[in-house]
This record gives sequence, C-alpha cells and structure tokens, in this order.
Amino acid sequence: MKEIIPLSQPDINEEDISQVVRVLKTGMLVQGVEVQKLESAISALLHIKYCSCVSNGTAGLHLSLLALGIGPGDEVIVPAFSYIATANVVELVGAKCSFVDIHPRFFNIDESKIEEVISQRTKAIIPVHEFGLCANMPEIMAIAEKHNIKVIEDAACAIGANLSSKYAGSFGHLGVFSFHPRKAITSGEGGIVATSDANLNLKIKILRNHGIEPGSAPMNFIAAGFNYRMTDFQAALVYSQFLRLESIIKYKSKLASIYFEKIHNPAIKLPEIPDGERHTWQTFHILLENENKRNELMVYLKAKGILTNYGAQCIPAMTYYLNKYNHQSEIEFPNAFEAYTCGLAIPLYSRLTELQIKFISETINKFV
Repeated sequence: MKEIIPLSQPDINEEDISQVVRVLKTGMLVQGVEVQKLESAISALLHIKYCSCVSNGTAGLHLSLLALGIGPGDEVIVPAFSYIATANVVELVGAKCSFVDIHPRFFNIDESKIEEVISQRTKAIIPVHEFGLCANMPEIMAIAEKHNIKVIEDAACAIGANLSSKYAGSFGHLGVFSFHPRKAITSGEGGIVATSDANLNLKIKILRNHGIEPGSAPMNFIAAGFNYRMTDFQAALVYSQFLRLESIIKYKSKLASIYFEKIHNPAIKLPEIPDGERHTWQTFHILLENENKRNELMVYLKAKGILTNYGAQCIPAMTYYLNKYNHQSEIEFPNAFEAYTCGLAIPLYSRLTELQIKFISETINKFV
C-alpha cells in the first residue's frame, strides 16, 4: 500500500495527551487555571502585558475589532491574499474591507500600497503574517501612527516568528493567534489575543465571556458578549506543546532548508524570506506559471501519495466579495490573484522526516 503524506499533521505526543487526561479527571473543564497558565506563558514569550485565550483565531479577530469600536461606516485595510476569515470579521461588524495587494514572493501585504487606500473612514489595518512570515511591521506601524489608525496583527500562522528580535503579534495594538490543527501548536480549535493596552484587554475579556464584568459577585453583565471561551483541557493541550515550540520551529526550518536545497524544477518558484526575519513555516507555498500547471501538479503529487492544497484565497475574487465590491482582482491585485490561482501549499510539518521531504522534492523535480 502506497504511503500517503498528508499536507499537515498535528504534533501531539503522549505527554500532551496525558495533560489533557489530567485536566479531564479534575472535572474542571471550562475556562480556568489552565487557561490562565497558557495566557501567562504566551505573554512572557511575546514580552507583552496581556493575553486572552479564545475559542478560535477568528473569534479573536472579531473581538479585536469590537474592542476598538469598529463598526458600520468604518473601513479596515485587509491584504487581498489571506484566509477568508481575515475579511469576514470586518464584514461581521458592519465595516467595509479596503483591499491591498501583496508582495509577489513574500505573500504579505505590500506596505508601499497601503496609503493609497487610506481614507477619512479608515480605522484599522489587519496585516497578516502569511504562512508564518512577519509582514513589514515597522513600516506598517509608522503608516498607522502617521494616519492615527489602529493595527490588529493577524498572526494566526506565526506564533514564534520574529522580525528584528521582536515577535509577531507584539507590534500592533492587538495581535491574534490561532491554534488550528495546521498551526505549530494546536488545541483543535482555539486562539489567543495579545495586547499591552489594559483597556483593550478588559474589553476582550468581558466580550469573550457573555459580557460578564470580571471579578463581579454576584455576576454583573455589563455588555452583550459572546461565548468565545477556551476550555481548560484545550489550554493544557496547547501549553504542553508550547514547551517545545522552539524545537518545533527549528525542525520545520531545517525541513524547509531541504526543500530549498533539493527542489530545482525550473517550473517551480520557491518562496523568499527578507533579511533579518525568522519564518515559522506554517506553510511552504510554491508558485507555478499558471493555474492549469498548478492543478496538474496537484493531481500528479496526489497520484504519488503526496497531498497538497491551495495556500490561501484571493479574497476579492471570492463570490461574496466579488458581488459586493466588484473588484477586477486580476488587474487590481495581480500578485494576490497569482498567489491564489498559481500557488500550492506542499507538506511541511514537524512529524515529517527528512527522508519524506527529500522524496517530495525528488517527485516535484520529475514533474514536467
């Protein structure tokens, strides 16, 4: 039987499982001490004052927009290439998406194009650290300060990534991470919101928990909030993996270096990393010359037992956004459109072996 190499696989070991079982046996399952322990650990990693665990990364982005008071009549700048959730949360609060194209080889928002779409209604930028690589946050923060707009980092893919010794998620007014199974560490579904602003942190904590005033007795409901909490057994699962986050990132970087060394098919464009950045390689995203070639490669690799998928979406080209905003993505956002139609995510995760990475590379090299 042919070995199947999935696109991704979570790195959950016996110790991780034992930590979940330990919490389950206590009977204390909802948001509690394990959540607080994880929040403290990630705050320490990021050198940031506050963290709030939430039910998923999308919930974290949603709460961040609400905490900033963004709603109908406001505009939020979003990269044209990302997972759809980055834009969906803007729509959910009633604001308008202002799309910006990406760098063609880094896949992050092109900061040189941001000011072109800023208007008097612009209230925030959501730069995405796509595939685990930091966007150019120093430049983005300078633009935001110049125009007095807020920054929410979509760091869903990028826990542990850094730029100039500062971590993804710690540059902006808020930073949001995901613990989806394709991320370096996972709780199945889960996320966390980071900030150094005490007022924003309080709003996040109120809104994630039905609008309850923290510490009130009896409970005082001071807002119409959500149930966006993380369970304690999820937090224990993430914390156990968090303890080896550094080794996970180092190993994935080693596997990525093998791809760079071994893939030499002229039909394949490999990703690039700007100087001074640390990539966490949530995804290794390659480009082909056109959509047909990309699709042919997907079929070819699947026949060899190697599973792949599209990396992310050109959001303005998706049906809902196309119908609402009527952008001509191929013309207005050519880099995002190319990344979506010609791009392919190939396997890269910490349970892969070097032998498997070499096999994938050799198989790609044989593709004509």
